[in-house]
Amino acid sequence: MNIQGKAFDEVELNERFGASLTVTETHIVMGAGLFGDFNPLHVNEQFSKNTRFGTRILHGPLTAALMTAPLGNYFAGTVVAYLEHNCRFIAPVRAMDTLTTTWTIEEKIDKPKHKGGIAIISASCINQNGELVAEAKGKILLLNRVATTI
Repeated sequence: MNIQGKAFDEVELNERFGASLTVTETHIVMGAGLFGDFNPLHVNEQFSKNTRFGTRILHGPLTAALMTAPLGNYFAGTVVAYLEHNCRFIAPVRAMDTLTTTWTIEEKIDKPKHKGGIAIISASCINQNGELVAEAKGKILLLNRVATTI
């Protein structure tokens, strides 16, 4: 196999990676359909205009999901499982916000039995104005590079 993602034995403490994405109306509409959450904050522009947000906002779980997307790409082919995710939502996300998520490797725990280890990671997500919209912490089980070539 030709695995391109970073392996457990290749990541370093304080290593950073991430990605940016512009949220669209489609994200908000599809979020409602995916989650079955049709709260007027997400689907009713007239209602939302009269709230503290002034417009419809993205579902929190979808913000969290968008934040995790860089994990799947950065660890493509080396991730065994995303074990834990804790997200704190700080500010609303609106259509046309560009979110930039930056993940940091905080700690590494060797797991020889699993031919790799657990990376404890944290993230911040900011919008195009530099405003922090969410923070996350997680644990991800990764293979060592040698385990991906067996």
